[in-house]
Amino acid sequence: MVRFVEDLPVIETRSNSLLLKPSDIQPSRDDFEVVGVFNPAVAMIGDELYMLARVAERAAESRVGWTALPLQTLSGTIEIEWFRDVDLHVVDARVVALKKNDDLRLTSVSHMQLFRSTNRSGTDWEFVSAILPEGRWETYGIEDPRITKIESTFWITYVAVSPMGAATALMSTSNFVTFDRHGIIFSCENKDVVLFPSRIAGDFVALHRPNPHSHFSPPQIWLARSPDLIHWGRHEFVLGGMHAWEGDRVGSGTPPILCDEGWLTLYHGSNRSNIAGTVGCYSAGALLLDRDQPSRVLARTSEPIMQPATEFEKNGFVPNVVFPTAMLDRGDELQIFYGAADTCVASAQFSKQSVLDSLVRQDQSK
Repeated sequence: MVRFVEDLPVIETRSNSLLLKPSDIQPSRDDFEVVGVFNPAVAMIGDELYMLARVAERAAESRVGWTALPLQTLSGTIEIEWFRDVDLHVVDARVVALKKNDDLRLTSVSHMQLFRSTNRSGTDWEFVSAILPEGRWETYGIEDPRITKIESTFWITYVAVSPMGAATALMSTSNFVTFDRHGIIFSCENKDVVLFPSRIAGDFVALHRPNPHSHFSPPQIWLARSPDLIHWGRHEFVLGGMHAWEGDRVGSGTPPILCDEGWLTLYHGSNRSNIAGTVGCYSAGALLLDRDQPSRVLARTSEPIMQPATEFEKNGFVPNVVFPTAMLDRGDELQIFYGAADTCVASAQFSKQSVLDSLVRQDQSK
């Protein structure tokens, strides 16, 4: 039962655990360095856990006055292009803009690596395989997977980045040995797509994050429906950033789980940075959606339930980031897997009831 209260209780959480860090990952090439392993998707098969994590790499070589920008060619190899610093505008640690045309480029290129844990708590992980970018829509890398099991198939949404922008693509697997790619399902600019684990009123349902260049309103999360997981439409607004901690960015985090009270999910938000070349602090909140009308917000947290606090969350490639991307329902507890500072994979455990108790009822008359 959700106890909606005005004086929010302290969220009960166990100490956060650091699971993977860049030094645990072997670079894909001798001339590369791994700058981050983060934003993991997690699924369970029997007593084993499988994790798909984003691995970001960049050139190990440095040249004074120059910046190396990697990209994946259509032939499958990664090339390094060198640009003079004076010809670039630094957007943040992740992105630069070419001054000649304002085109954006990433300072690293990402692929995904699959890990397995035979420990149900997910504290020990072994490398299984790598999934590399493919084709023209993934020339700047593949990022931020989420896994949802629907019937007997695991569906994986992920971000495909190219000169066209950031789009969302789909792949699937039944065994985490072979993977089928299904192409782009949400065109640029759209990311942070999470799938619901069952049909609702006969439809597949997803939360997604349009990312328009023109900002007429605060950042938003929308909902879409599909007959087949490929073709999406009937879009509906779900929520916008209401508070300072989610005023600059807001997006889905973990695929929803069904509770007695409705669909429970975590989402991320970031505030605005007042320092040029940096991004704001990323935190996480909780959201409860109606089980039959999932575009209807029943309750949400007004304050974050997760904020950067540990050394590995506050310091890294992008400082001050907690970015939840997977949530396992363990009865009375929720195990959250998240990216920390765009550098590491970590996990935390919460009392499910304390998360539900932190929710603030929304005015349904609006």
